[in-house]
Amino acid sequence: MAKKVVDVPIYQLKVTLEESKPPIWRRLLVRSDVTLATLHDILQAAFGWTESHLHQFIVGGTYYGEPHPDYGMDDMKDERKVKLNQVLQQEKGSFRYEYDFGDGWMHRIVLEKIVAPEAGQHYPVCVTGRRAGPPEDVGGMWGYYNFLEAISDPEHEEHDDYVEWIADEWDPEEFDLEEINGQLKGLSRQ
Repeated sequence: MAKKVVDVPIYQLKVTLEESKPPIWRRLLVRSDVTLATLHDILQAAFGWTESHLHQFIVGGTYYGEPHPDYGMDDMKDERKVKLNQVLQQEKGSFRYEYDFGDGWMHRIVLEKIVAPEAGQHYPVCVTGRRAGPPEDVGGMWGYYNFLEAISDPEHEEHDDYVEWIADEWDPEEFDLEEINGQLKGLSRQ
């Protein structure tokens, strides 16, 4: 006998990279029962990050991530054992996600709406957003602003290095919904 699939509420999340001006953000539809570890994978795909660094979720005064005694993170709660709907239950509720402790990419995650799942729709899915996610290892928001200044000014002392590093086809205003959803679709198959 086939197992009946239980419909779970879908969370519409707005995820904004803090201190980004103009704002860099994504609106995502995710199952409310995903683990925080899975949410981390979703956020990596949505912002174009490469999972090259440590991360954590900050909910109130509690930290969730990958506990690791070698990194002084042995008191961190295990993100694989906590579901999104355990830390976020009400619309307009929020928490933070930090990626790359060196660069300190802080994201604000807000639960905008709780909706019913649509028949035939695969989750997670990105419905909209603005701007490209900053490149890895650029030095946080202030390093990113310097990077943007350097690539736009051929006279800037770091222009040639940055253009060679990132390739000159990178556009900070580009938001590629199709590419993001291709990455997310790969996650939904796992």
